[in-house]
Amino acid sequence: MNTEKDRFYIVHARALPEVFHKTLAVKELLQKGDVDTIQDAVEIVGMSRSAYYKYKDFVFPFHEMSKGKIITMSIQLQHTPGVLSMVLNEIARERGSVLTMNQNIPLHGIANVTITFETKEMKIDIEELILQLKLISGVMEIDIVAKE
Repeated sequence: MNTEKDRFYIVHARALPEVFHKTLAVKELLQKGDVDTIQDAVEIVGMSRSAYYKYKDFVFPFHEMSKGKIITMSIQLQHTPGVLSMVLNEIARERGSVLTMNQNIPLHGIANVTITFETKEMKIDIEELILQLKLISGVMEIDIVAKE
């Protein structure tokens, strides 16, 4: 049975309170080695140590939760030859392992595709992959619909 402490949500960064952004900034400073102590990091971002400790174990970038996971994306593509192939090639180039792929029959020049892939061996995080996929001509929209 899921309790409230076991639940996770994906929330757009724009909806988060400032304290969460600051907590993530402190974690990034520490991870990159830009500071030596938590105290130095919280002073730089302008938050208290107690606030950092309150949230540090509960706020993290999406890519940290998606590493080594199975991601399912829903993608809208223009019905143009080669677009799906370019999407699949980009996932493979970044070492994502495609597990399943389903393309619906294109309607009005738009094809809906669902791709499920494993991220364990990926060289980049999922957010970067999505940005790269959106650069492909013919990719119209990408949504993450599931993550295991």
